[in-house]
Amino acid sequence: MYKGIKYWLISILLMAFTGLNTYSQYWPQWRGPDANGIAAPGDYPVEFSPEDDLLWKVELPGKGGSTPIIWEDRLFITCGIGVKEEGEDGVLCFDLNGKLLWQTGLGPQKAGKHPRGSGSAPSVVTDGERLFAFFKSSTLAALDMDGNILWKTKLEEDYGEISYFWDMGSSPVLADDKVIIPVMHEGDSYILALDQASGEEAWKIDRNYSCNVESAQSYTTPIVRKDVDGTRIIVWGADHLTEHKAETGEMIWECGGFNPDNKRYWRTIASAILYNDIVVVPYGRGRLLRGIRIGGSGDISDKAVLWEKDRIGTDVATPLASNGRVYILGFGGKIWCLDIETGEELWEFQLPGVNGMFYSSPTLAGNKLYMISENGVFFVCEIGASGLEILHQTTFEDNFVATPVLSGDRIYLRGNRNLYCIGK
Repeated sequence: MYKGIKYWLISILLMAFTGLNTYSQYWPQWRGPDANGIAAPGDYPVEFSPEDDLLWKVELPGKGGSTPIIWEDRLFITCGIGVKEEGEDGVLCFDLNGKLLWQTGLGPQKAGKHPRGSGSAPSVVTDGERLFAFFKSSTLAALDMDGNILWKTKLEEDYGEISYFWDMGSSPVLADDKVIIPVMHEGDSYILALDQASGEEAWKIDRNYSCNVESAQSYTTPIVRKDVDGTRIIVWGADHLTEHKAETGEMIWECGGFNPDNKRYWRTIASAILYNDIVVVPYGRGRLLRGIRIGGSGDISDKAVLWEKDRIGTDVATPLASNGRVYILGFGGKIWCLDIETGEELWEFQLPGVNGMFYSSPTLAGNKLYMISENGVFFVCEIGASGLEILHQTTFEDNFVATPVLSGDRIYLRGNRNLYCIGK
């Protein structure tokens, strides 16, 4: 059995034997159970007050932007620990009542450069046996579920300096028995696969394209998909979308043409998303969007583009897709809904009173979107045939980069200062 899909198999078995509510306890990676920003079915809160309706709130020891993950009755998160200026990279474990069970330090942290950045932006990923955590310091580590270090490595020591202008954002992903990390920066870029059990290198492939200043830098997280011929990894960055074999890293196809004028500073932050055989790619610093039909081999640039949109896009928040529609949350709080096959714009909606930007990606539960701005303005919106209806709007006194987590009929929010739990 492939270890990389173990959590999926376990979740299916749990759903069969104990019902959907148990399955909804799992949020094993940055974008949820299926890595698409969609929560498992549940009775999630819609109207609440940050002052009166919190189940609990705990202060975090340091700054971080990683999204919490949940496995069974435990929540895992990364942040700086120890002295704030000279602290360590840390992984923390809480029970679902907000009690700290353990914290593990992994060596000196590298502090964030951007005002909303940190050294702990990538999210933890788990297969239910191990936790994998990655940091701006280039430390990548595997821990058991009790916080014991199984192995640890520092990418800069083994593969050279990582020269991102801003802060590391790519979360590790699991593919078969490997943990995958993309490093796309101004220097020699690569995709790295380490054995989950040992931490030994399984493969490393170069991924270098000729790009203008900063345009080679990518802060995106790869997509893992299952194909009849095996597991595949889709990587977005450096003005190219590529797919690789998880077994060897060999590139299957590439799609370029995302920066035909070779513009400067077209770094990519928002990740691409997959829906059936269509990848939606946000690019051009939030101004452009493409739908790409994947498949084939070699250079598919001339035949893969289904549609392209100008002045519709997202710079930071990753889109999500459901029921043939793709939802785009722009930096300033505008939301677009497009038909994913044709790119037809079905509606747009401006969130009111945002007072800040959206770094956090949206989460979908049923027909409701959950979104929070950098300055803590939280929205619950219902999706209708012709637009959005705001069901609830409230404000948390904190700053937010991490994506809302909906699990086990609860909402978990990670701010700069605190971790919040909302539920009945």
